[in-house]
Amino acid sequence: MDATIYHNPACGTSRNTLALIRAAGIEPTVIEYLQNPPSRAQLSKMIADAGLMVREAIREKGTPYAELGLDNPGVTDEQLLDAMITTPILINRPLVVTPLGTRLARPSEVVLNILPADAFKGPFTKEDGEQVLDQEGKRIV
Repeated sequence: MDATIYHNPACGTSRNTLALIRAAGIEPTVIEYLQNPPSRAQLSKMIADAGLMVREAIREKGTPYAELGLDNPGVTDEQLLDAMITTPILINRPLVVTPLGTRLARPSEVVLNILPADAFKGPFTKEDGEQVLDQEGKRIV
C-alpha cells in the first residue's frame, strides 16, 4: 500500500504515527514538511480530503499563530492557507494520505482508520507507554 506522511521528527505524535504505519508493514513516503512543504493546492486538497475546515488544520501551539493575527475570526481560509505555506510550522501534523483516505493523525491512532485492518500482527505501544494494539494486533478502545 502506498502511504505518505507529512512528518515532523521532533513531534511525538508524528513519530508514533510513522511507527504505526511501519508496524502495518508499510514503508511510507516521509515528507519532512518543514523543509519541503506541500504546495498550496496539495495542502488544500489534503485538508478537504480529511474532512477538515482550514482552521482545524492549522497549528496554534508553538507557532507564530497569534503573532500573525491568525486568531482573528475575520481571517479567511485563503489567508490561512497562504500563512501555512509561507510558515509551514503552522501546518498541523501529521497529515497522512493512503488509498483508504487522508487524515490528520491527532491522536496518532487516527491513522488506523486509513490502514488495512488486517495488517497488524501484534501489539503496539506509543512512546508514552499507551498501548494502542493488543497482542493480536487489534485496536484497544
